[in-house]
Amino acid sequence: MDFRQDFIEFAVGCNVLRFGEFKTKAGRLSPYFFNAGLFNDGNSLGRLAEFYAKAAQTSGLGFDMLFGPAYKGIPLVAAISIALARDGKNYPFAFNRKEAKDHGEGGNIVGAPLTGRVLIVDDVISAGTSVRESVELIRAAGATPAGVLIALDRQERGQGELSAVQEVQRDYGIPVIAVAGLKDLMTFLANNETLAAHRDAVGRYREQYGVDA
Repeated sequence: MDFRQDFIEFAVGCNVLRFGEFKTKAGRLSPYFFNAGLFNDGNSLGRLAEFYAKAAQTSGLGFDMLFGPAYKGIPLVAAISIALARDGKNYPFAFNRKEAKDHGEGGNIVGAPLTGRVLIVDDVISAGTSVRESVELIRAAGATPAGVLIALDRQERGQGELSAVQEVQRDYGIPVIAVAGLKDLMTFLANNETLAAHRDAVGRYREQYGVDA
């Protein structure tokens, strides 16, 4: 099975990806909900990191280090760096504090210095706020944002005709790599009889709000 299908099956099994009726931040009624915060034990976080590592490695994107924006990006960036190291790719990583520290080493960056091409890791992109802040931090350090790595791309329009992911790509000129997207979710539902009841609802939602990848 394709690793993207494996990932969706894993997310459903962890109850991270659920089906029903959920109100999004945009006020839409979505037939599915993805909450990466529920990957909250060692086993699930470790497996999640392996999927991120696979997506990064198969993307062909070149990068020199990883950066995780506080707070959700902190455990992600550490776990993904471990998963990559197990595959023989030992990348340095860093994350930021929400507030600068004025004693000890000071500053608001923890971990390796921000240098070279920096891959930002996060769970999803909604408003793109953490990406913007991350890009600013990376550029201020003299490094280059290489791209953004996320778990799920909902592939739906934001305020305009573009999705949040497409807006990030347009605004910063960097690629966004997702472990899986709405298109992959549709494929999963098409091949899963247990969840067949949700196919039509997700399909209608995609027709109404979806964007081309």
